[in-house]
Amino acid sequence: WKEFVWNPRTHQFMGRTGTSWAFILLFYLVFYGFLTAMFTLTMWVMLQTVSDHTPKYQDRLATPGLMIRPKTENLDVIVNVSDTESWDQHVQKLNKFLEPYNDSIQAQKNDVCRPGRYYEQPDNGVLNYPKRACQFNRTQLGNCSGIGDPTHYGYSTGQPCVFIKMNRVINFYAGANQTMNVTCAGKRDEDAENLGNFVMFPANGNIDLMYFPYYGKKFHVNYTQPLVAVKFLNVTPNVEVNVECRINAANIATDDERDKFAG
Repeated sequence: WKEFVWNPRTHQFMGRTGTSWAFILLFYLVFYGFLTAMFTLTMWVMLQTVSDHTPKYQDRLATPGLMIRPKTENLDVIVNVSDTESWDQHVQKLNKFLEPYNDSIQAQKNDVCRPGRYYEQPDNGVLNYPKRACQFNRTQLGNCSGIGDPTHYGYSTGQPCVFIKMNRVINFYAGANQTMNVTCAGKRDEDAENLGNFVMFPANGNIDLMYFPYYGKKFHVNYTQPLVAVKFLNVTPNVEVNVECRINAANIATDDERDKFAG
């Protein structure tokens, strides 16, 4: 073993002369140096084709869907008027969710926009960053705003509010320059009978064009999505009621068999 590590007669280190080891080290130095340079070059070329602010591919959200708040595991909103703990978790989630919509915060961070038209902010060859956003004030949610509301969004009286928002799709002109709104109805006949009356805020579930297009999280730093609040007034108690809401817009399909949440 001693002679294998260093043979004084042949001047070999671990079976090779110093010249052999030098050529081996030189080969691997050049080999891995070339691999490193090639990897760095390909990464640099790829990074020239992508933007820091806009994803290159976003096929998964070509058609936006709707989502509700409070968000629960199975989208089931359970209200037991006599059990405060059953709905207090929903109230806490809504308080946190609606905090950025406070009128004072919106006035500080966002613009008062002209309704009925898109709020476009093109770059025109120069990076226009960050993009401004239009105000969506919490007071627009009427009786579902939770402001000075002793009923806790109606949960303590069995008239709960559920908030609907549309998923964000970058550079999507929702509505195709036409008015759009959200409508809700019982999913089946028995659901329609048990659903009872409800009111929507803003009126008729309208979503204004001025909140589009959305330019992305890094561009649209203070963007707040428009909301539609649905306040259920007299749902039949002690039964499960399935409610389906959809967006009525010229360029949003709501009958995609492969994606039940589309629209």
